[in-house]
Amino acid sequence: MSTSGNVIKCKAAIVFEAKGPFKIVEIEVAPPKAHEVRIKILGTGICRTDEHVQAGAIKVNYPVIPGHEAVGIVESIGEGVTCVKPGDKVIPLCLPQCGRCPPCKNPEGNMCQKSDFLTAKGVMYDGTSRFSYKGKPVHNFVNTSTFTEYTVVHEDAVVKIDPAAPIEKACLMGCGFSTGYGAATKTAKVTPGSTCAVFGLGGVGLPVIIGCKTSGASRIIGIDINKAKFPIAKELGATECISPLDFKKPINEVLLDMTDGEGVDYSFEVIGHTDTMAAALASCNLNYGVSVMVGVPPSAAEMTLSPRLIFTGRTWKGSVFGGLKSKDDIPKLVLAGMEKKFNLDPLVTHVLPFEKINEGFELLHKGQSIRTVLKM
Repeated sequence: MSTSGNVIKCKAAIVFEAKGPFKIVEIEVAPPKAHEVRIKILGTGICRTDEHVQAGAIKVNYPVIPGHEAVGIVESIGEGVTCVKPGDKVIPLCLPQCGRCPPCKNPEGNMCQKSDFLTAKGVMYDGTSRFSYKGKPVHNFVNTSTFTEYTVVHEDAVVKIDPAAPIEKACLMGCGFSTGYGAATKTAKVTPGSTCAVFGLGGVGLPVIIGCKTSGASRIIGIDINKAKFPIAKELGATECISPLDFKKPINEVLLDMTDGEGVDYSFEVIGHTDTMAAALASCNLNYGVSVMVGVPPSAAEMTLSPRLIFTGRTWKGSVFGGLKSKDDIPKLVLAGMEKKFNLDPLVTHVLPFEKINEGFELLHKGQSIRTVLKM
């Protein structure tokens, strides 16, 4: 029997309060309104940003259904939707692309004004939610909410992909891979023969390494306190890996020593800590070095820097979703992955059933996973 136009009851993982566990409960998902799309989720990745939501480090409205890195099938569409149709394989977009606002129209912009990334209201464009639990509204997260069997997104926040794309690897394109790879290729514009340093070798940092290698960097230094990640980093293109715990001096001074006092050409902070952001900036060349902030900082984080770090010519840039335009670039990355233009195999370390979501986050906490994909 068709579910189109009807309320769907399904399982979802809700965080009811900051620092609370994910609780799998039965929710109701309303039909899509005009210009909205209801999606049956097939698989969804566990990203560090979702952990920040659970921990309360990122400001959101509770209760909330996190998750923003997924692949699904369009179940039904609302009036006026033309970009997808029922049955299409799609990726929900945590960073929409409306195509109408100034950032969307600017070739260098991607922070669509329809994004909920900064405001975290957790509702649809009309100010209401399509999720409810025991008759009360549940908030969404960054326009997507994929820790549920069914979700509803605006047509600005969904893109069709190749129907043959493998679920586990295509999930990565919804956030982790795109964010890291784009930070190197689009935001930093890494050049051939350059030297790069990547702070953090997780599900976003490793794609940064892939992006640096693809761009022709001759030296790529991976940095992490978890040495278990070093073999994967080297497999993906890192020329060497170091741990800050092995040195008595600050890591930026170590990197200066490793580069004969010059500093690296490009540095990437992919952790979200203010101290490593400062270290990454200080580690790049004082005149022409480029440092890119990729990791999501806590909402309340602040930092103080000496203006001399910038005065001499360094460039310090932020990068949301790798600077990519989501609707334009994700389908291309999916196809490139299917064509084996880069190695995605080491990035998905665990595949678990949706019911084991808390186990998946425990693997992340312990540093035992790169990406866990939950299958519905």
